[in-house]
This record gives sequence, C-alpha cells and structure tokens, in this order.
Amino acid sequence: MRTGAPAPKRPVVAALYREALPPRLAEVEELADVRLTKAEGLAEALDGADVLYQWHSFSPALRENWGAASTLKWIHVTAAGVSQLLFEELIRSNVVYTNSRGVLSTAIAEFALGFVLDMAKDSQGSFRLQQEQRWQHRTTRKIQGQTALVVGTGSIGREIARLFRAVGMDVDGAGRTARPGDTAFDRIHSSRDLATVVHDYDYVVLAAPLTADTQNLVGAEVLTAMKPSARLINVGRGQLVDTAALTEALTSGSIAGAALDVVHPEPLPAGHALWSIENVIITPHMCGDTENYLDDLGKLFVENLKRYRNGEPLENIVDKELGFVPAD
Repeated sequence: MRTGAPAPKRPVVAALYREALPPRLAEVEELADVRLTKAEGLAEALDGADVLYQWHSFSPALRENWGAASTLKWIHVTAAGVSQLLFEELIRSNVVYTNSRGVLSTAIAEFALGFVLDMAKDSQGSFRLQQEQRWQHRTTRKIQGQTALVVGTGSIGREIARLFRAVGMDVDGAGRTARPGDTAFDRIHSSRDLATVVHDYDYVVLAAPLTADTQNLVGAEVLTAMKPSARLINVGRGQLVDTAALTEALTSGSIAGAALDVVHPEPLPAGHALWSIENVIITPHMCGDTENYLDDLGKLFVENLKRYRNGEPLENIVDKELGFVPAD
C-alpha cells in the first residue's frame, strides 16, 4: 500500500456571528473544526482556537476577549475597512490579519459610476418633476471628457478608475505618495496635497481606508479649493470628510453637490441638515451590498482556509500598522 503525505492538521476555527450563520459553512466544516459563537460566548470559543472567522464584521468582541486568544494564529474579517477593529495588543501580536479586500470592489465602483450618472443627468431633478407631473425640458452634463480624482488607489479605487475611463472620463488618483501614473490612473498625487490639486477635477471620489492619516482628509481647505461646479462622492468612510465643513460648502454653493453612501455620524440623525439639501444624494452605506455578496464573502474565507491548511500564503494580509492591505 502506497503511503501518501500526512493529512494536514485540522485547524480549530472560532466563527463569530451575530444573527445569520456564515454562508458556505459546510465547506468550512470540511476543512476545520468549527466553533460557532455569538459575542457572549467568544472567550470560550477562542480557548485553543487557531483561527477567528469574524463574520460579525464590526463586533468589538475580540478586543473585549483578547485575553482568551492566546493560541490564535490568524484572524479573517468579512470587511475591507478594518480601522475600527484594530487595537494595540492585536497590532503588536504575531497574529496574521486578513480582510475581504476586492470582493466588493466592482459593486462599489458601479455605485460610484451610478452617482456620477445620477448627478450629471440630474436624475433627482427629473424624479421631483415627475412627482409634480411637470414636463420641463432641461440640458444636462456630459460625462465624456470630465475629470475625476479618485482618492484611494487600492482595489476599490482602481476599479472605480477602470469604469470611469470606460465611459470616457479622465482619471487621476491620490494615495499615500505621489508617483507617475500606471495602468489605472493617468497620474497619482499625494493625498496630503489634495488642497493644491482638487481644483482641476469635476468629481472627487473618496475610496480610501480610514486611518489616522485620512481622518477628516477632506475638510474646509479642500472643499474651498474645489471647483464651484465640482461634485464630491464618498464611497469610502464617513470620517474621511469633515461633515460640518461639507454641509457649509453645500449650503453656500462652494461646491455643486455631493453623493454620499457613507456619512459621519452614521446613521445620519433625523433632522440633520444634509438630509434636506437639494443637491445631495444619500444612501445608507449599501454600495457594496449586491444580491450575492454574502456568499462571495464566504467563498473568499473558504479559499483562504484552504491556503492556511496547505501552508500557502494567505490573500489580503493587512499591514496592521497601516490599517489596510498595501497595494500590489
């Protein structure tokens, strides 16, 4: 009888969920011993566990139960932005941390393009006139030849650039450092220089992760420097923008409009001024949530778990000091 290589050790996976169980659970159970748990049972589930599968993406339970995580080697979270999940003990540890970068990139980019189309063609105005049963002819803006600055040059930013260029827009990027353009962007500015470059663009699109460097990246100085005809789109994080400064810029006419899938605070409180500004589109943090997105998130974890069992490099390893997956 021929003897093959020994089967890899079955890892113990603590799977943290809130209500619905993770998708593709049967596939995970084929690869690992799974301990399903809600937040209140996490400490017990972590005892002796190799992996934390954080399906409850933004739960603070790991921070609260970190003392029970002494055997953890790998944490996977079903979110792309992880700034609010990182804490000092985790950052200093040797635990590998992966996120779900790339799974939702195309959906988010489609949403950003939809915002451009909505604002350029004044879909909101047409809807209001329809509600009033008024036939009022207007002219709208062309998209071809318009300029966009995409702040954030990771997988989401690059997918936004690809779709924008497909409809004839000129697209530059802004990232941690200025550098020559590449296959996605005509040129890339440093995000620190936004106030000196935004005046060249018709659309400024925020798709950057939230870090200490990007908190309130777009404040009064940047908004004042934008063209009066320019629009701001935020599909990144609400805290990238100084909300009070944005409200002032919109009400004063300093910029022509904004489309916001994320805001700060979130959810936006009833009665907040942004709700009633006519040239603002607000959606409830949904730009990546397409019909099958939960299954897609589950598929990524299964594929990474196979890599983990086989001793192969994991995908989407977060630089815990930076707070995101560095661009290739």
